[in-house]
Amino acid sequence: MDRFEKWILIRIRLVGFCFLLVFALIAGRAFYLQVLSQPDWQRRAERQHQKLIPLTPQRGTIFDRNHEELALSTEVDSIYAEPRKVSNPAGQARALAKVLGLSSRELKAKLSSKKNFVWLKRQAPPSESDQVRKLQLAGIHFTREHRRFYPNSEIGAQVVGFTGVDPKGLEGIELQYDSLILGQGGIMEIERDALGRGMGAGDHLVQEGRRGSDLVLTLDRNIQYIAEKELAAGVKKTNSSAGTALVIDPSTGDILAMASQPDYNPNSFKHYRPNHWRNRALCDTYEPGSTLKVFVMAAALNEGVVHSGQKIDCEKGSFWVGGRVIHDHHPYEKLTVEEIVKFSSNIGSAKIGKALERERLYNYLRDFGFGAPTGIDLPGEVGGLLRSPSRWFELDLAAISFGQGLTVTSLQLARATAAIANGGNLMSSDLVRKVIDNQGQVVEERRPRTVRRVVSESVARKVARMMAMTTEKGGTGTLAAVPGFKVAGKTGTAQKVDPVTGGYSADKRVASFVGFVPVEDPRLVVLVVLDEPQGKTYGGLVAAPVFSRIASQALRYLKVAPTEDSFQSPLPPIVEMAALEEPEPEPAEGDAAGMRMPNFSGMSYRQVLETMARTGINVRLDGTGRVVRQSPPAGRAVKFDKQAWVKMAPPS
Repeated sequence: MDRFEKWILIRIRLVGFCFLLVFALIAGRAFYLQVLSQPDWQRRAERQHQKLIPLTPQRGTIFDRNHEELALSTEVDSIYAEPRKVSNPAGQARALAKVLGLSSRELKAKLSSKKNFVWLKRQAPPSESDQVRKLQLAGIHFTREHRRFYPNSEIGAQVVGFTGVDPKGLEGIELQYDSLILGQGGIMEIERDALGRGMGAGDHLVQEGRRGSDLVLTLDRNIQYIAEKELAAGVKKTNSSAGTALVIDPSTGDILAMASQPDYNPNSFKHYRPNHWRNRALCDTYEPGSTLKVFVMAAALNEGVVHSGQKIDCEKGSFWVGGRVIHDHHPYEKLTVEEIVKFSSNIGSAKIGKALERERLYNYLRDFGFGAPTGIDLPGEVGGLLRSPSRWFELDLAAISFGQGLTVTSLQLARATAAIANGGNLMSSDLVRKVIDNQGQVVEERRPRTVRRVVSESVARKVARMMAMTTEKGGTGTLAAVPGFKVAGKTGTAQKVDPVTGGYSADKRVASFVGFVPVEDPRLVVLVVLDEPQGKTYGGLVAAPVFSRIASQALRYLKVAPTEDSFQSPLPPIVEMAALEEPEPEPAEGDAAGMRMPNFSGMSYRQVLETMARTGINVRLDGTGRVVRQSPPAGRAVKFDKQAWVKMAPPS
């Protein structure tokens, strides 16, 4: 074989080897794609033929302390379209616009889209979705989603908060505990062809959602309603710009009510300004005024720098301190320490503050919880202002002693007063008492917790007796008296700072009253704050009566027996009644003061509470919605030894 033939043979073999190598590579690649990578490519193919639509998760329920619903999720229809299946976008848009209350132009643009899926309206009301179903329009479909609903409307709105369509929590407890309440949403699958067009019936659920955890709060829905109702009436009567009311159980620190005015309805929060959403008990600070004198007195007694019965010269109403003159509202001469609290003497408090000096007074105010956030489980809390004592001049020490030169929140003030009421212990302030998972198991339960002891029990009792003198004859808070009970309290009237001049405003005030009842065994601490009341601006004149009405109705609801012999009916609430009361029949033996059961049939929760306030009858409420049953029947006598109740259910 010559050299030419050998070279031809080599070339043939080389080409054959290249063909074999290429074939091996192609076979290996095919094996990799069809065997080893089959699951991955199968998923990619499925994704090309499927569109996954996330659905809103079902949030857990928020309950009050009695397991009454404050926020819950209900199933509603969400309406969507497959534009490729819509034959007449303009006509369908006009028909849908009338039912859904949306712009026909916006709907036409969606229905004319080249997309294979568009939302038309998420979480539509049942009345709207029913009407759309009756239209039987091509390419229009429905899926079930969960919508947040607040059955009590405004009651507890600033505490509970609200959610968006997502439904992410946006305010209040809904925001603070969003990760716990939210749950996991389901997924809806839509089949489509290679061109992205919808195929077949359209959708089915490929993944069930997981419900979020439930929360049980310390709030009491009934006491919350009482506080909101009376605060709103007080704000209206005094033409105040805003108001706050708090009700606390001093023995546990539980917040039973936290009300703010103006309020809003979380079911339609978009119709209100953000100013209405704010929880003023946490977000608004103000100078406490004379209410702070209670804590200055407690500190002085605990340190032994003053003692019961000691007299202090109040300088006939004028006292020179640090280059300025401070005044009392009356030219007092010598007052006992008890009378300094009773008559709210600025000069007497300034002298007691001087006896304590800067460091000790500052430390006690910090121990009572002023100058730092309480740590409550709600968003947006501020800590107020309490400057370091190294920055206090002589005038600052005097001013702080009677409540000027520092700022507090309503929650701080109510919580500090609860420490006096319970014998000197500052309690924690958790709003959530229990966390319950979607299986109904309690996964977390928070017990009442003592943060620290501030003053001794004997000192706390002495201060409580001093505060009780405030509501007795001659005191500054006589309008806070609760018939049948002995009340301990303190009035406060503080000037507001003018943001333009930087000094105190000539006419803007914050009026407040804080106290607890009964003095012997405190069950409730109540704080009322009215911002910029018009006309009468003193806390004893405008805030104290609101305290009285809240406390009297809350005690009656809690069935606390009167402690005083001379029992009289509580002060009537400042609300206008639309219906005339019929004359009551003569009481029968065993009747509750001759009370007859009203006809609650068909009433809403709010209407039942209003009737209770008007008639003075304590009724246990079960469920939500409208009244379907009641005991005793309408017109029957309410017996002392039997509980009256109404059963409520959602409309069918």
